[in-house]
Amino acid sequence: MMLNEGIETLGGPVIINDRKLSLSKAVRAGNFIFLTGQIPMINGLPMTEGSIEAQTQNCIEHIQKTLTDCGCNLSNVVKSMVWLKDRADFPGFNFTYSEYFKDNQPARSALVSDFLVDIKVEIECVAYITDSFYSAEK
Repeated sequence: MMLNEGIETLGGPVIINDRKLSLSKAVRAGNFIFLTGQIPMINGLPMTEGSIEAQTQNCIEHIQKTLTDCGCNLSNVVKSMVWLKDRADFPGFNFTYSEYFKDNQPARSALVSDFLVDIKVEIECVAYITDSFYSAEK
């Protein structure tokens, strides 16, 4: 869906607990793709169990799927923002995160925050696609 010149929603609706939320999985603005923060999800429900490593892996795999739906991948990520429920989870989060971003290490912010649901992590990303990518798409 085109919002206005050069801005387009991507990736389909966000559905949690069988409710369609009033946000987009991703929005393309020019050459940037902004992904909504991804929480760990299983079968449309927040993943309230599992280690920080398992929840981080789940988030990043959902991010990969959304990026694929948008025509790119993790190597296009230039910035990520991370929220952790517990500061003590940072080492486990960072270990798992670094497994996905070995060669391409985006700029990153991380902070400790409470969540609206009982999860351990949320990750938001910004990806960048070159002009040549869009030329090849046409």
